[in-house]
Amino acid sequence: MVWGMLGVGKTTLVAHVYSAMKLDFDAAAWVTISESYCIEDLLKKIVVEFGIAVDVANIDMRGLAESIHDYLQGKKYILVLDDVWAARVWLEIRNVFPTSNCTGRFVITSRKHEVSLLATRESAIHLEPLQAHHSSVLFCKGAFWNNDDKQCPLELQKLARKFVAKCQGLPIAIACIGRLLLCKPPTFAEWENLYTGLDSQLAKDVIPDAHIILKVSLDDLPYDPKNCFLYCALFPEDYLLRRKTIMRQWIAEGFIREKEENKTLVELVDRSLLQVVERNYTGRIRNCRMHDVIRLLALNKAKEECFGKVYTGSVTQAFSVEGARRMSVQGKNLEHLSRSGATQLRALHVFGRYIDIDLLKPILTSSNLLSTLDLQGTCLKMLPDEVFDLFNLRYLGLRDTDVESVPEAVGRLQNLEVLDALRSKLKYLPNSVVKLQKLRYLYVSASVTFETVSVAAVEVRNGIHHLAGLRALQYVKASPEFLREVGALIELRTFGVCNVRSEHSADLSNAIAKMSHHVHLEVIAAAENEMLQLEGLQLPPTLSFLGLRGQLEKPLMPRLSSSWSHLNKLTRLDLAFSSIDEGTFPCLLVLCGLCFLNLSRAFEGKRLNLCAGSFPKLRDLYIWGASQLNQVEIEEGAIENLVELSLADCPELKILPDGIEHLAALEKLHLEDTSEELIEKLRQNRGSDECNEDVMKISHIRNVTVELTQKGLWERIR
Repeated sequence: MVWGMLGVGKTTLVAHVYSAMKLDFDAAAWVTISESYCIEDLLKKIVVEFGIAVDVANIDMRGLAESIHDYLQGKKYILVLDDVWAARVWLEIRNVFPTSNCTGRFVITSRKHEVSLLATRESAIHLEPLQAHHSSVLFCKGAFWNNDDKQCPLELQKLARKFVAKCQGLPIAIACIGRLLLCKPPTFAEWENLYTGLDSQLAKDVIPDAHIILKVSLDDLPYDPKNCFLYCALFPEDYLLRRKTIMRQWIAEGFIREKEENKTLVELVDRSLLQVVERNYTGRIRNCRMHDVIRLLALNKAKEECFGKVYTGSVTQAFSVEGARRMSVQGKNLEHLSRSGATQLRALHVFGRYIDIDLLKPILTSSNLLSTLDLQGTCLKMLPDEVFDLFNLRYLGLRDTDVESVPEAVGRLQNLEVLDALRSKLKYLPNSVVKLQKLRYLYVSASVTFETVSVAAVEVRNGIHHLAGLRALQYVKASPEFLREVGALIELRTFGVCNVRSEHSADLSNAIAKMSHHVHLEVIAAAENEMLQLEGLQLPPTLSFLGLRGQLEKPLMPRLSSSWSHLNKLTRLDLAFSSIDEGTFPCLLVLCGLCFLNLSRAFEGKRLNLCAGSFPKLRDLYIWGASQLNQVEIEEGAIENLVELSLADCPELKILPDGIEHLAALEKLHLEDTSEELIEKLRQNRGSDECNEDVMKISHIRNVTVELTQKGLWERIR
């Protein structure tokens, strides 16, 4: 239990320990709890974070509880419950977790003393503000980040102490002011000018000094990044901000241009205004989050400037949207939400699965300036007619909804730039979609899993060539007519095409050859045994993600892969059903920049050899469904930066990979449905005091797990 005041660093401390220790557990999950939590939603979050394979959308609360209990039975697991507001949260869910034949560790963070009483005195840590010395060290790390010694020059030390004192020991405030000063010239005049501004703020504001520090950091932001920051505050507390989605919305709002999107996000992170939650295999930001303290200040600023308002449904009187330019609806109860006065509204975000969208129709009717409508995650099946009168609409978010069709009236949205309907229930797009001349991002279809080619792709009618400015198109069904037209979309960066047949190969290759800006390409065959005849495929040097699902012709593999030798920016390769063997696998070694390699039922050889120097940047290697594989050889100097290795559904593999002991960076090894002989041997030897050869080979790997799915066996070996 870690408890303390808002902004004191509870989550940061626990996150650091969790990140360092989670590999020592068989199962680990981190769940952030909002003040207005719902038990069923909380259990769903726990299921998702533990990676339990159940359909959370179609399971009741009892089923959720049983799934969690059964999954954790017999495991060593850790669960972090972050930002718990009331003791009853734990009391309502504690019986879900098994207590026998397993080891469970629970870490709770809270700003409430009442919650801390759940733990024994020995298990509760009261985190208090930093003392002066530690505050000064943290301040210098931020303000003098670019200096090797991270020391404050003598002439600035007096001002530095003043700045630190204003922060009142709150790490979030110290980090913000430090990063703010990092952006300023390190001169006495510049620092004194900023400090004088702080003092003048304190003279007229009645909020604590530390909050003034954060407020000044916010005010120092340039106009456009400031708008982007305030926009992030409109999402629910502790909401996971997905990089690609939030940047599309910033662009739709007109805050930034496309070339500035990553720069702006990085600037907000560098100023400690957003916190990175997850990075991808190349180190790029994948998800981030806004600290609660920062969000409170940002919401006050957003309200003060009529930038936006948040409706939570907890009010007891009418909630007016009048004058607000953006609205975030985060409660099911819309009874007190005023339906009038929305004439200035530019963006409407709706959060919550079971919102009655009909109650928002009056707002939609009066919001002629609306440019963003995000309904993602709602159980909406049909869009209200009022949506298609929103002439200024630029962003329409239908991701994870139950929308089954979009009417021809969508053609009236002549300013639409983003239509995001991924993981919806759309089967086709209307003919009128090709009239959307300004459309730049078109994401459609259900969830895509790499283990199968049965992707619920969406059919696009003739005329797609009219969308000349399109930059992203996922996931659409292939047809001769479509492939001949899609070649006209020379601005495409992201392209995912499904249901590809052998007879489509020439048209597909011709189309892709015209797309010189490609970054992300996925080609999915109509069936597992469908041949992808791609020998004529010319890929641009800009490509970073390539996914091919379908058989590749073995005799043509050397020619195909040699045409990939210029792909220096390719960092991820996903292959499925590719019929690669011992003779053709070396053809992939030309891809020296790969960080992630996934072979799903793609390798059909008996022996996989990784020679010295192969894949020097590879961090993740997944091999699944290699039914004949019986030997893996890793020469010294091969895949030397590998962090995670997974070998699954390889029933003939009876020995550990030869040379695995050379992989010094390897942190995680997972063996699933390899030969039972290998798994049982590892299980029996794990507790042995003898210097067993297999045990010694993997002694440097922090996390080793084995699994036999048919027997329901999952076990942590190390």
